[in-house]
Amino acid sequence: MRGVIYDGKQVRVADDLEVRDPGPGEVLVAVSAAGLCHSDLSVLDGTIPFPVPVVLGHEGAGVVEAVGAGVGHVVPGDHVALSTLANCGTCADCDRGRPTMCRQAIGRPGRPFSRDGRPVYQFAANSAFAERTVVKAVQAVRIPKDIPLPSAALIGCGVLTGLGAVLNRARVDRGDSVLVIGTGGIGLNVLQGARIAGALRIVAVDANPEKEAMARRFGATDFLTSTEGVRDVLPTGADHAFECVGRVELIRAAIDLLDRHGQAILLGVPPATAEASFKVSSLFLDKAILGCRYGSSRPQHDIALYAELYRQGRLLLDELVTATYPVEDFEKARSDAEAGRVARGVLTF
Repeated sequence: MRGVIYDGKQVRVADDLEVRDPGPGEVLVAVSAAGLCHSDLSVLDGTIPFPVPVVLGHEGAGVVEAVGAGVGHVVPGDHVALSTLANCGTCADCDRGRPTMCRQAIGRPGRPFSRDGRPVYQFAANSAFAERTVVKAVQAVRIPKDIPLPSAALIGCGVLTGLGAVLNRARVDRGDSVLVIGTGGIGLNVLQGARIAGALRIVAVDANPEKEAMARRFGATDFLTSTEGVRDVLPTGADHAFECVGRVELIRAAIDLLDRHGQAILLGVPPATAEASFKVSSLFLDKAILGCRYGSSRPQHDIALYAELYRQGRLLLDELVTATYPVEDFEKARSDAEAGRVARGVLTF
């Protein structure tokens, strides 16, 4: 079968990839579509260290082909969106409704794939850039069959992260002011999360002025090409500032632009060794800096919720899909993503 493999030096679309059958508590999914996320590119440029060779992809949707023993919530033929969260379901954090903090779900890459008889790693417990993948049952979330799979694919990472950061982590409330720095795939979902939450003023910042129309469509009430103009729009600062780029100077800007009792939520991924600085005294008016892993999500709950919001016309998914590419055109999709020509490119099988 086909899959996008990175060997540490180059990335290629192979056609001789194999995947094992699902074991107990696992699901085999025929992937129909997968979004190309910045995190995949971060593996290629070394920002996210990961063992190789690895099958990339972590934002996908498809059809269940087979299930292992003990799996009852999905059956062959079901449409599913895939999460990257292979949490155990039994630890204290899972029991408290915090599956993103499950220690069994972090830093434990499996190798369900093989090529030429040699094992190949799975990225983010998912590897959606393959025709078929095996995931833990908890990662396969059933969705209505009337949701187009290229759109549904985006729920599993960009939507979960962006909306979850707003609704679960920051808990944006009606009438709040929100600043969103960076309007890529994550930033757009933060914007529509703020809109859904009822934020009154939603200020988007992106250096590319061509992104204004899309930002406003997703919920921005104001658009700026630099953080320098934020105080003109929000004189006292923002209640919530989301940094969605991963640059330390923008993290500092997000902190500096907070109002009293404001909070900066960090979503962008800088290099692993990057350090950011800020004035300690700037936090004394009850301000906070919040990390956020995967939107602090509960995928089985949140994916179903977001699918229903889409069906009601309140959540934009189709509009996120700027272009689709057959998997063989991965390099074209990569080039478009790196150049910022797409909100989300989606690979199809």
